[in-house]
Amino acid sequence: MADACTAGLDTGFVSLGYARVAFLGIVQGLTELMPISSTAHMRIVPSLLGWQDPGSAFSAAMQLAALAAVVCYFWKDVRGLVGGSVSAAVRGDFQAWDFRFAMWIVLATIPIVLAGLALSSRLNACGSSLRSLQVIGLSCIVMGILLAVAELYCRHRRVLANITLLDAMVVGIAQIGALIPGVSRSGSTLTAALFLDLKREEAARFSFLLGLPAIALAGLKELYELHKAHLDAHGWSILAVGLVVGSISAFLAIFLLMRILERFSTWPFVVYRIFIGIVLLAGSAMGWLA
Repeated sequence: MADACTAGLDTGFVSLGYARVAFLGIVQGLTELMPISSTAHMRIVPSLLGWQDPGSAFSAAMQLAALAAVVCYFWKDVRGLVGGSVSAAVRGDFQAWDFRFAMWIVLATIPIVLAGLALSSRLNACGSSLRSLQVIGLSCIVMGILLAVAELYCRHRRVLANITLLDAMVVGIAQIGALIPGVSRSGSTLTAALFLDLKREEAARFSFLLGLPAIALAGLKELYELHKAHLDAHGWSILAVGLVVGSISAFLAIFLLMRILERFSTWPFVVYRIFIGIVLLAGSAMGWLA
């Protein structure tokens, strides 16, 4: 199906209408914050249903739905971190944990900001080769293997209070992988945090908190790009439906992820990622995924 472009941006979601975007908002929300690649699902589901690809602009703007869900779920952490770091700055206590952790998050966000700016024109371009089924499928499989290695060989003993600036920078650099469709921001940062020997639920918490600035910047940047591209009122209203539905489903995704990590392990996600990757590669090769 032909790409839909608005001033060079891939805006296929506009042609889908409210009901289909609401459905894809549910899919996007559920998969955005789990380590299973929302981009992969945004290619598989529309293809199987014979729908227009919603496009990279939709995926990027939906970061704001993920942002709302993370802030709501981890509100106590976010409020304590912001309040504690501001209070420490006012007191001049720059060794306070909240202040140091907040600064580490800021520093760890710089790598993905620089990489995102360097690759933005290619990432959001209509028909970008980075959104090909082959790239997404291979990314899913590679990340699934890395997650399996982290599950097998890491001790999962450390807690968030033990992390250092180096730990934050390692996860921040790993976050660059989220720019490659199929890797998943949650997948890359959770895997990196597990390699640092954090407990599974603590690794997820670290991943979400560290990713807040990047998620916010990605979503707001995409809204600005859509504004510059003169997306019409109809397009904005369709996007708004996706954001509202996506926020609710993303909150549910965090709840499910934390319960799985607390009670089991990451193996369900390893198996699922590799399965999805194989489906994408096979579907591309055999022609039943466009």
